[in-house]
Amino acid sequence: MSPGKRRGSGALGAGPRGLDEADGDARRPLTVAVTGPTGTFGSGLVPLLQEDDRIGRVIGIARRPFDPAERGWTKMEYRQGDVRDPEALRAAFDGADVVVHLAFLITGNASRETTRSINVDGTLNVFRAAAAARAERFVYASSVAAYGFHADNPERIDEEWPTRPAARLFYAQEKAELEELLADEARTHPELALFLLRPPVVVGPNVIGGKDVLPGPLAPLGRALFSRPRRLPVPVPMFVPQLPMQFIHEADVGRALVQCIVAAGPPGAYNIAGDGVLTAADVAREFGALPIPLPAAPAQAAARAFTRLPFLPPVAEWVEAASRPAIMDTTKAREKLGWRPRFSGLEALRDTLADRPAP
Repeated sequence: MSPGKRRGSGALGAGPRGLDEADGDARRPLTVAVTGPTGTFGSGLVPLLQEDDRIGRVIGIARRPFDPAERGWTKMEYRQGDVRDPEALRAAFDGADVVVHLAFLITGNASRETTRSINVDGTLNVFRAAAAARAERFVYASSVAAYGFHADNPERIDEEWPTRPAARLFYAQEKAELEELLADEARTHPELALFLLRPPVVVGPNVIGGKDVLPGPLAPLGRALFSRPRRLPVPVPMFVPQLPMQFIHEADVGRALVQCIVAAGPPGAYNIAGDGVLTAADVAREFGALPIPLPAAPAQAAARAFTRLPFLPPVAEWVEAASRPAIMDTTKAREKLGWRPRFSGLEALRDTLADRPAP
């Protein structure tokens, strides 16, 4: 799709609102099924579902066994399942009013075939299982990366700007592709309202969480070593380009997800981000470095050149995000969804780095 052919949020349809002003208080509590409940997004969402009287029951679907009670999640029933198993999904979603899909691989440690089978095929399996279970709403955690990192992107991107695959970054390519595929699925199942959230970099106390930052047998070591970002022990001078960046706190992502779950606004795509735009120098300073700012243009050109290298490992593909940083306008989420971030981007980053006792 070219930038001249903009796809507005209305293309996702106007499915059932569910909880509206007329009967929201009288409606029975919702049953919400969540894939990937123990990741960063889930850590921001599930505690809010636990506290919300509008939510009566939560079904948590994950490959790794866990005990919800140990986390204080008394509303949640655990179901061991894999997004690549449609039958298991259909059984898990039985009786669900809303399905929230958070499970996604982002580090690129797995093979391309495995990554795609989970991210793309798995997401479609989840949507189709939600439709088969007659859920009312499907809430999907997309990303700013769905817009791609293109030279003709505007300085501030709103939801009317088209999502387009990135040149190289697998994660961004899959996010853009999935938004198109889900829009097609939504047209086939107009009874299932589709909500898409597009956050930027998500930070917070659980920013790493259970992600596998090291491959294969080293995964447990990686989770132990990199469970949370830390400040540098001593200040270190560091050259950093003046690239703009947006951040959002995991809890603010959770609040936006809740607004979609209860249908506080119409179905569609929503940009969400913490207030304020930081630079890479701001981030380096918060990590305890002594930033030496550099112009952004040379760094962007170098990032574009780097992404053209052959046989680039998946984790290195993330450098493409620096080739044209995407900064979003969040007006629609504020006006249509009634969402407001409680953390600015800087406050979210600082909370990520805050000292906390070991669990």
